[in-house]
Amino acid sequence: MTGKIILTMLAFAANSVLCRVALTGGHIDPATFSDVRIVSGALFLVMLMSVRKKPASKIHYDWRSGLALTLYVLAMSWSYLRIDTGTGALLLFGTVQTAMVIYGWRQGEKIGVLKGAGLLLAVAGTLLLLLPGAHAPEPTSALMMIGSGLAWAYYSVKGKSMPEAIPATTGNFILAVPFTVILSLLLSGDRFTSAPGLLLAMTSGALASGAAYALWYTLLPKMKAMTASTVQLSVPCLATLGGVVLLGETFSLRMLVSMCAVLLGITLVIRARDAR
Repeated sequence: MTGKIILTMLAFAANSVLCRVALTGGHIDPATFSDVRIVSGALFLVMLMSVRKKPASKIHYDWRSGLALTLYVLAMSWSYLRIDTGTGALLLFGTVQTAMVIYGWRQGEKIGVLKGAGLLLAVAGTLLLLLPGAHAPEPTSALMMIGSGLAWAYYSVKGKSMPEAIPATTGNFILAVPFTVILSLLLSGDRFTSAPGLLLAMTSGALASGAAYALWYTLLPKMKAMTASTVQLSVPCLATLGGVVLLGETFSLRMLVSMCAVLLGITLVIRARDAR
């Protein structure tokens, strides 16, 4: 299970990097990137369903999850026009952490002193990015990324109750296609694309989204909400390294302190689980 979690987190980080590379490089606009990403994911999952060992399984449709997937993708795409890869990922998954912890607590999950300290430290590391300063993210982009995180938190919570991961993920992507196309038409201005932009969007959609989200849905029923939210906070660290290496983004002292706080918080949560 640990290997699957690591693979999934790498895919989540890849989404942030691919989106940032495509948009800041001027290869494609946010609306077209979102459309291609969702359509590619849907097509990949439909093909995957056709070659499964259980071909008789029916696709599970949940319009709320499909809409949440759409809002997550659209908000993320527009946010990455004006926000660094690591900063965006930290805001995204910091929001996911907070929302899923609240959900888990309302469902009766125990926090305890050690886990509570870890959760607070991880959230504090995320909030550090929002303080005024030279490297603070642009407010509108930050708010959109927070909205994307709320949508992803809802999508993840719904995944805990799905009996079969691939049919559920396939249905979510199929429903997200019309939602995404309609909303992107309403929100977008000028459309443009290129071969590299399409390739980046298709890779993000088919592999880093379609395949990775199906894998995520297989893991969610085996994890508590608080644990599922906390492991996702490893994604910003991976995304930050990708942004630095591939885009030459600045690795600021604020980002370093934020990452250290988040990673220490994750460690405390894991130690609290092991202690039990």
